[in-house]
Amino acid sequence: MAEKLIECVPNFSEGRNQTVIKQITDEIEKTEGVKLLDVDPGPDMNRTVVTFIGEPEGVKEAAFNAIKKAAELIDMSKHHGSHPRMGATDVCPFVPVSGVTTEEAIELSKEVAERVGKELNIPVYLYEKSARKPERKNLAIIRQGEYEALPEKLKNPEWKPDFGPAEFNSKAGATVIGVREFLIAYNIDLNTREVLHATDIAFELREKGRSARRGNIKPFYYKGKSIIKYREGSYPCGSCDFEGKTIQETIEHCKTAHGYDLRKLLTLNGIDPEHPEGKSVKKPGLFKQCKAIGWMVPKYDRAQISINLTDYKVTSMHHVLEATRKLAAERGLVVTGSEIVGMVPFPALLETGKYYLRKQGRSTGIPVKDILSTAVQSLGLNDVAEFNIEERVLGLPKNTEDALVELKVTDFVDEVSRESPAPGGGSIAALSGALGAALSSMVANLTANKRGSEEIDEILNTAADKCQEIKNELVKIIDEDTNAFNAYMEARRLPNKTAEQKEERHRAMQEGLKKAVKVPLRTAQLSLEAIKIAKTVAEHGNPNSITDVGVGAQSTYTGALGGIYNVLINLKDIEDKNFVEQMKSECGNLKTEASKALGEVLRLVEGKLDLK
Repeated sequence: MAEKLIECVPNFSEGRNQTVIKQITDEIEKTEGVKLLDVDPGPDMNRTVVTFIGEPEGVKEAAFNAIKKAAELIDMSKHHGSHPRMGATDVCPFVPVSGVTTEEAIELSKEVAERVGKELNIPVYLYEKSARKPERKNLAIIRQGEYEALPEKLKNPEWKPDFGPAEFNSKAGATVIGVREFLIAYNIDLNTREVLHATDIAFELREKGRSARRGNIKPFYYKGKSIIKYREGSYPCGSCDFEGKTIQETIEHCKTAHGYDLRKLLTLNGIDPEHPEGKSVKKPGLFKQCKAIGWMVPKYDRAQISINLTDYKVTSMHHVLEATRKLAAERGLVVTGSEIVGMVPFPALLETGKYYLRKQGRSTGIPVKDILSTAVQSLGLNDVAEFNIEERVLGLPKNTEDALVELKVTDFVDEVSRESPAPGGGSIAALSGALGAALSSMVANLTANKRGSEEIDEILNTAADKCQEIKNELVKIIDEDTNAFNAYMEARRLPNKTAEQKEERHRAMQEGLKKAVKVPLRTAQLSLEAIKIAKTVAEHGNPNSITDVGVGAQSTYTGALGGIYNVLINLKDIEDKNFVEQMKSECGNLKTEASKALGEVLRLVEGKLDLK
């Protein structure tokens, strides 16, 4: 069962006073069941982004205590900074990481919001997935007017807080709480100190776009001669020269001609789509789930485009970076690098690395750490500050310190040779399969993406990708096989004094044995898959590396046969005859297939070696 984990990323309106920041983060660190991952203060923004993670109850308590401490220490009536804000704790998002459903996270966010409103007398708005009203899903809409607009906003019944009093709290302001997708806070650096240049590009990127202009809009759009506005009987399109006689006519035009929802765009910009007269015409930005502004960062002596990617599965870092590079070049500017504020999800950085490898005509079937290093280099993440993959990537695959796979080769071999029964044949079978898959990946990578290899690149790149997946899973199984009997051993320790206890213990032991045999079975299945891929690599790979394919195929065959043997030897204690017969049948088929596949590979290998 997956560990229950929630991430929380509160943004506090203090980025300069380290003593205040420390007192707030101390509240988080002293809470049991949570771990403080990152503290990222921005002096110019006068804002600190804090990231922590933990089990739900601990996260709930830490979030409340941090919000309480921020309300005590930060006076919003004296706050100034370049980042939009409306409260001492400006926003407090929760992100379900593992073992927690979105619904459970939403309930948790509401419990925190209710407590903040009731105990701290702070107006609280729910946003994103926790929002009770559609118009409150978007943080930018809730925060329109910022702290300074709160006194009037709170008098408006439409802006009654979801929790807390509808009264202006001059010291703490208001807070926004909710559940969202993982947000990547991402900044792109430019070789300019001109904030308007950064803002010009930011408006082109962000989903809500910008006010449309006419005349002199290139290369800098903001220098356009005039902002066009909607008038009665005149509703121009922000993306072309079309002009509708009614707003509905223009809405239909934008949908059919440009593929965007003008009604939604206007709402996003705080404009009533039914009555937009007198308001500026809006032109959408390039990317969904993207918010962006431009600002100057004296610490780095350059302007930045500050970006929030609210769903990296829709728009990720490489998408906006490549568009920015193009937009910057059009304006005579250069992107010097970028930075990630706080944490970044492992899948997002991995996909960015793969994107640039493909762009460079290189294989993505390489070790994960090499893919991540490519992402860091390609994004220029070390431009203004060091980016440490181990510390900044959330969900980075890691082994425990005592894992077998973390041992040196000599220590691992020594451990196998000792009188203890584990690690034994099952772990060695998994290791053999992993090494065999790695050799096939190596040969595929040595052959593909070279001059004249175009016809076989896709075949070999796919083979390398798949071999890496198999290798990674089999490496995990090296330790899993050693631990495979944990459930069985735990069952053996159950009480067995009464008839009921004996029956329960016996049932648990049988289930534990069934779970145990599935680990070596998976070793055999993955190893067979690797042998089949080895045939593809033998057919298309570099002939000078053909022996590597042969050694790899033989190793994966050892993995398959070793996995089968470890299934069969453990079936003798399982009483479920149907299960036993099913396993025996599957093992028989696996052995036949593996033997046949190995023979095909070796014939190809020996044929190219010209063995008589």
